[in-house]
Amino acid sequence: MNRPPWIADNGDGTYTNPVLRADWSDPDAVRVGDDFYMVASSFHRSPGLPVLHSRDLVNWSIIGHALPRLEPEEAFAAPQRGCGVWAPAIRHHAGRFWIFYPDPDHGISVVTAEDPAGLWSRPRLLKAGRGLIDPCPLWDEDGSAYLVHAWAKSRAGVNNKLTCHRMSPDATALLDGGRDVIDGDALPGYRTLEGPKCYHRDGWYWIFAPAGGVREGWQSVFRSRDVFGPYEERIVLEQGDTDVNGPHQGAWVTAAGGRDWFLHFQDKGAFGRVVHLQPMRWDAEGWPLIGDPPGRPVATHAKPDVAADEAPRAPAAADDFPDGEPGPQWSWAANPDHGWLEPGPSGALRLACGPTDSGDLRRLPNLLEQRLPAERFRATTTVRLTGTAAGARAGLTVLGESYAWIGLARTPEGAVLVHRTAEVDGAEREGAPATPVKVAEDGTTAQVVLGVEVSPDGRCHFLAGEAGEPPRPVGEPFAATAGRWVGAALGLFAAASPYAPGGTAEFGPVRVEP
Repeated sequence: MNRPPWIADNGDGTYTNPVLRADWSDPDAVRVGDDFYMVASSFHRSPGLPVLHSRDLVNWSIIGHALPRLEPEEAFAAPQRGCGVWAPAIRHHAGRFWIFYPDPDHGISVVTAEDPAGLWSRPRLLKAGRGLIDPCPLWDEDGSAYLVHAWAKSRAGVNNKLTCHRMSPDATALLDGGRDVIDGDALPGYRTLEGPKCYHRDGWYWIFAPAGGVREGWQSVFRSRDVFGPYEERIVLEQGDTDVNGPHQGAWVTAAGGRDWFLHFQDKGAFGRVVHLQPMRWDAEGWPLIGDPPGRPVATHAKPDVAADEAPRAPAAADDFPDGEPGPQWSWAANPDHGWLEPGPSGALRLACGPTDSGDLRRLPNLLEQRLPAERFRATTTVRLTGTAAGARAGLTVLGESYAWIGLARTPEGAVLVHRTAEVDGAEREGAPATPVKVAEDGTTAQVVLGVEVSPDGRCHFLAGEAGEPPRPVGEPFAATAGRWVGAALGLFAAASPYAPGGTAEFGPVRVEP
């Protein structure tokens, strides 16, 4: 497997932010022993609730997903971009891992597991309702339990406040109607207060919560001697004179040696919400000081002093498709049907050309996608079509609210290599003239190489060529755009006309290089 296009570990005892240069939005993390586990928003993607693992908070890998399919299942049979799993929280309590996650259209649910890389329980709805977001549990030393959450104005009609409930210790029920413990409207300059993370240490109840919006916001900390307040507040992290806009929403974690750290995200537009790691210490009055100098994000810093000796790495982006299966970096755009993926040889991925009456990839459920792995990278693969009729197509895409793709299409006259683009809310149009591709007597097309080169300004240069030859540029550069609450995605797809379904697209290994 080739070197990832971004590794935060400098190999000399320091790291460079972001520690995750991909769309791991709304991160939360917990330490158990010498291991750190992180979860992130996954929105419409299935499987959802990705779980990442690290031993040093700098080098991370994907170990699985806590939500094999989005629920309620019928609601996610088609892409629901911007919906699904919003900001989750992960905790370890009573020998189990717990993830609380919101679906803004359905409510707050809970899943649990003994092994975070293993089998998680089916979701249990804890609080039903629209606009309930960003839940975080707190189990107190006396055995009592609480849940704090925020509100989405788009669904609930209100936001900028945090609500706290008493909760049963087994997280099966809320024990009261809830009480607003922090009202952002009463705080000068506050707007969009959300994303609370709750802790109880040294006699103080702490709520870490961002405000101001993802692109221009900041991180605040609230503390009280009582879980229901009143709370006093301080802004502890903001952009200042750095290039890290809107630094906020994340997790306070303590390494085994006692040093505190803060993980948070930065909105990078088409590249999504990337994750930074900040040193954290305390002032004489007991307030956290995040960053260096305090209140400002660091660019480079000494790594956490932990016992583990981690090799520099990043979550997988390339894929050799062992056993013909996609790796955990991939998710579908909707809950998958068992027929979307066909058995194939190790080293190849066979996607069924599913029938669709839409020419818009944004509406295609059987699109396999992953986060853009860096701000500069080159991704390549190969593809060929087998058993397809006119109307079938398959390719490689970069997809947000606009998209572009390159690949193969079957026409009544034969097979062609095509490059197409679609602007925001626009229909597909030709991005370059189609060129013929050879078709064997059995109807299998020649194998072609597909690729895309992405630059830090979000420009995507698509590539194609005959197998065994270097791919050449095709069409004009395409400017990637973010999706709904997510960055753009790198995707593979196969589709067919509803009047002539059938056939497969076989993709070779996906190579992702700096």
